[in-house]
Amino acid sequence: MRSEHTRPRLRNGVMLSFDPVRDCHVVLFPEGVIVPNETAVEILRLCDGASSVSEITQALRDRFAGVCDSEVTAVIDRFADRRIVEWI
Repeated sequence: MRSEHTRPRLRNGVMLSFDPVRDCHVVLFPEGVIVPNETAVEILRLCDGASSVSEITQALRDRFAGVCDSEVTAVIDRFADRRIVEWI
């Protein structure tokens, strides 16, 4: 369950990696493979279990313009719904 103090991380058995055959990043998990867009890749890279959503959002703001808290949270929540990300 998510609260202001929880931090997202990739679940055990989930891996974000670069697939040279597809020439893109993929999320590998026991149920399959997802090809995330570039925005999702940047967010997933920061889901390390050490950073809160606000810290992740700030890190993205430091690199990109127009980053919105609610959009970052929505992306993480969608991955949590698919059991790719968990809240710790």
